[in-house]
Amino acid sequence: MPATTPKLRREIRRRYRRCPINCPKYLDNVILTLGDFFAVFHSLLEANKVFWFRGHPRVHYRLAPSALRYDDPNQRERALGLVADMKRFLEMKLARPPAADDDLAWTQVAQHYGLPTRLLDWTQNAAVALFFACSKDPDADGLVVILNPIELNQNVDSRAPRVFNPQKDAKIISPYFKLGGRVDARGKRTIAINPTWNTERIAMQQGAFTLHGSRKFELDRDQASSLLYVPILKEHKESLLNELERVGIGEMFIFPEPEHVCAHLRRTARL
Repeated sequence: MPATTPKLRREIRRRYRRCPINCPKYLDNVILTLGDFFAVFHSLLEANKVFWFRGHPRVHYRLAPSALRYDDPNQRERALGLVADMKRFLEMKLARPPAADDDLAWTQVAQHYGLPTRLLDWTQNAAVALFFACSKDPDADGLVVILNPIELNQNVDSRAPRVFNPQKDAKIISPYFKLGGRVDARGKRTIAINPTWNTERIAMQQGAFTLHGSRKFELDRDQASSLLYVPILKEHKESLLNELERVGIGEMFIFPEPEHVCAHLRRTARL
């Protein structure tokens, strides 16, 4: 990091004690500018390795997918069952519905439209993750999480130094969609998968997923020793968003749907 970048003060460290993400480490510097943010990767990340990013607008968010965040296992089961219900109602409404037996594609559709699933969104673009960390909850501290997805998958198959592919690795991926919502100490581990970029939004966001098994619902240092996070202080969210906007990372870029384009135009006109 640049020598002029200040360290986190003690009271700020206390604010981050609420973070439930079990990381081996977090960055101890204040991110004041976009330049500071990208300097993180120069100083901490190895150039020849793959990294994914996830932005949290609030410190207390966990690294668990939406269907598996419920404390009650019965609620988790009901949440996971909604994808099957969705297929009955949406197949005739979609211009190009997935094949009936393509569980991953249908789960991606569910994720896109806001149903709880066992997928957790990531991006291959660090600036996109920073946008998500800053664009909501301006009065709350946020963070950007960093993950090495290949290291995560090597815990499942040491001979597979790659992100799993829906076609090539179907035998690995498919059984996850048969899992229920109960913890199994000997169950499947979380894996990293490259999704099918079947919507403009996922392509614009350079999306990727972790697919969570039943051994642990939350991603932590025991599954991914590469995990670390970069604190994004509430005091600097607005200025970071302004910098992102100047380099083309804004609401209209992240969300290409018409309503977001109109929201962007209204905001830039200050109306």
